[in-house]
Amino acid sequence: MRFLDTSLISLDVEAKDAQEAIRAAGQLLVEIGAAEDSYVEAMLTAFQEQGPYIVVAPHIAIPHAKAESGVHEASVSFVRLKQPVAFGHPENDPVELVFALGSSSSSEHIDLLRRLTTLLNEPTNIEALKAARTPEDIEGLIESSIIEQGE
Repeated sequence: MRFLDTSLISLDVEAKDAQEAIRAAGQLLVEIGAAEDSYVEAMLTAFQEQGPYIVVAPHIAIPHAKAESGVHEASVSFVRLKQPVAFGHPENDPVELVFALGSSSSSEHIDLLRRLTTLLNEPTNIEALKAARTPEDIEGLIESSIIEQGE
């Protein structure tokens, strides 16, 4: 399981729309071999068919798709957008923080979501994600957050 490793973090990414933002986050999973290109396409299809339900909180989106769409290793990537973009959510737009979640089973999916929710439930962590200068800053935040959780 890879949860926001530095190789899965990209800061100040330019995206003109929600599709580009999802593609950027998904591409990080592809680059490390955790998912196939087909998984990125499946995330885009899910967004097009089901709408902005992936915008789970103000400025935060968690695109994902079914595991059988090409996930090899449970992982979460993170893209911080240079300029927030609209995903079409009535309350939580525009999105600035995009976490692509790839899991190969429902138990992994639940575990990754739990870890991500724990991180994002703390407002100071969200501010730290917005202010981070490097992927290493975020990795340090994740490590301290996990230590505080007692894992």
